[in-house]
Amino acid sequence: MPLNADHANVTIRRVDYANPHDAAALVELLDGYAQDVAGGGEPLRVEVKKGLAQALLQRTDAFSVMAWAEDDAGAPNRPSPVGLVNCFEGFSTFACKPLVNVHDVVVVPAWRGHRIAQRMLQVVEGIARERGACKLTMEVLPGNHSALRAYAREGFAAYALDPQMGQAQFLQKLLD
Repeated sequence: MPLNADHANVTIRRVDYANPHDAAALVELLDGYAQDVAGGGEPLRVEVKKGLAQALLQRTDAFSVMAWAEDDAGAPNRPSPVGLVNCFEGFSTFACKPLVNVHDVVVVPAWRGHRIAQRMLQVVEGIARERGACKLTMEVLPGNHSALRAYAREGFAAYALDPQMGQAQFLQKLLD
């Protein structure tokens, strides 16, 4: 039975990639996001599910935060994972400081609209400041209107150096 969002406490904390419970929750949330239309509509490959937490554990530039919901009634069950943000540190050559790229933002459908993403992004911002980062970056699909509104509320804006040159675009080249 899913928790009632109106009667639950939500805790945001860093993911411990070495903790099997955290690792399983990370994969579960990311796989759910991958299967969503905003995440591409395809499940994660089996090898990704098996190796993701260990691969992230090996990266000093990676950190994640997760939202956990616990029923107010104090049910004996473990809290349920309801949100995830994966981040990677990069470097701004223009500022000569680190930056943090928000790579994935996941909120399970039943919990959307409860400001879970905003709370997770606030924790991410605190961690980024601790790391001396000059900014947070992220990519978002233009059709993801609710996410765009949520990110704007948190101070994110389109990247442009000179308005006459336009806004930056996110490009990719897949490598086999």
